[in-house]
Amino acid sequence: MMHAYDEMYLEKARIALGRMFDFVVYQLGYSIEKFFDLFISSGVSRRFENGDVDLLVGKSGVEIGYEVLDKTFGDVQPIEIEFTVNRSEEYWTGWVLAYYQWMYGISFSKINEKISIRDILALYTPYHEMDIRQVVDKLDEMMINKDEDTNLKKRRKAAGLSQSGLAKEVGVSVRTIQQYEQRQKDINKASAERMLAFAKRLYCDVEDLME
Repeated sequence: MMHAYDEMYLEKARIALGRMFDFVVYQLGYSIEKFFDLFISSGVSRRFENGDVDLLVGKSGVEIGYEVLDKTFGDVQPIEIEFTVNRSEEYWTGWVLAYYQWMYGISFSKINEKISIRDILALYTPYHEMDIRQVVDKLDEMMINKDEDTNLKKRRKAAGLSQSGLAKEVGVSVRTIQQYEQRQKDINKASAERMLAFAKRLYCDVEDLME
C-alpha cells in the first residue's frame, strides 16, 4: 500500500491536526465543519496530505490553524493560547483523520465527499477507546456505503428512466438492474449483448457503463 508520505512524520501530523481542530473550535470559536472547509479551500490541506516537511515538522497545530486563516482572510492577529491537558473529541477527530488520510494517500477533500468530519466526530464514543485499526475499518465501511452511483445508474437517471422502465426496454428483470446499480453484480462481466442493449437505450458507449 502506498502511503501519503514517510511514516516518520505520521505521529507529528496526527498531533498537529488534532491540536489544530481543538484550538480553532475551543479558542477561536469555529465549528469543526466550517474550519475543515477552510482547511481544504485554503490549499493548506494539500501541503499537509503531501507530507510537506515545512508544515508537518516546522509548524504546530496552532500555527497551521493560523496559516489556514491567513490564506483565507489575510493577516490574522494571534490570540493568547491556552494549553489544555485533556484531549477533546475534536482533537481525536483530527488525530484519526490524519492517520486515515496518510494510510490511503487520498485527499482530505475526497474523504470529505464521502464522510463528513461531523460523522467522524460522532464516532468518538465508543471508538476513542478502540485500536486505530478498528476505527479505520469503520471509516472504510462508511466510505463504501457513501460511494458514488454506478455509471449505469447515472446514465439511467440522465435518460429519465426508472429501473423498471430500463428493465422492460432491454429485456431484463428489475432485480437485475438493482443488482448492477448496488454493485451486487459486476456489470463488467455482463454479456456483450446485454451491454450493447444498455448502451443503445441510454445513448452512450459500452465503455461509459463500465466500472
